[in-house]
Amino acid sequence: MASPADNMIAFQGFAGAYSHLACREAFPNLEAMPCGSFEDAFDAVKSGNAGLAMIPIENSVAGRVADIHTFLPDSGLYIVAEHFQRVNHCLLGVKGATVADIKVVHSHIQALSQCRNLIRDLGLKAEIEADTAGSAKDIADAGDSAHAAIASALAGEIYGLDVIRHDIEDADHNTTRFVVLSRTAKRPEPTDGPAMTSFVFQVRNVPSALYKAMGGFATNSVNMTKLESYQVGGSFNATQFYADVEGHADDKNVSLALEELQFFTSKLKILGVYPAHPFRGRG
Repeated sequence: MASPADNMIAFQGFAGAYSHLACREAFPNLEAMPCGSFEDAFDAVKSGNAGLAMIPIENSVAGRVADIHTFLPDSGLYIVAEHFQRVNHCLLGVKGATVADIKVVHSHIQALSQCRNLIRDLGLKAEIEADTAGSAKDIADAGDSAHAAIASALAGEIYGLDVIRHDIEDADHNTTRFVVLSRTAKRPEPTDGPAMTSFVFQVRNVPSALYKAMGGFATNSVNMTKLESYQVGGSFNATQFYADVEGHADDKNVSLALEELQFFTSKLKILGVYPAHPFRGRG
């Protein structure tokens, strides 16, 4: 029997954050649960207080989301889906405020950096805050027309702010990729359609290990869409890699590539096999 928690999806941030928007778009029938940190969002799923978590993993402008690659491998959770969310930043002010009133703009450092053109054109002072939606909440609480926030239109709706400017981001491709995490793996069937396989691995500390480890993907015609390295355990010798490949882990070519990878690794862990999002087929 399903529990009430199965109808909850956890995300990091205040109500109105872009992660909240992603929850609403991908799972409109689930109730979104704000969490103070990524660790809290992970823990909400691990403890059974939420059925899923919506976690940002990379952005087309800002790159990798810090810490997620460190938390994910040992979290005990599995990637069961992915979601691509277009980031449409808005300039939000208190009711009745105009562009002429605004002197200071508040937001997360990445949102501020993604809207540099508007901030420069309007001659605004930028103040770094911990969260986009949290900035909107603070602006609403303060009620000062000289201060504005950069956040989502959803944040403006939730906190009763006016949208003074829409779509103020510098790059019109600004998109965040999220992964959806669950306590249990939910692999699609290999015949269900395009799939992605995500995994982490550590190569053996021998010459050419990474080159040899990658060879199986080339010879088996597996497209690797992402490969990132990061240090683990405070060691400069133990480099861990995160990878995404196109295809289902049970597809013959992917299975052979992973089998060959194991010969050159000291650790290999599948994080999830899940449907490829339709966004991947665009352009």
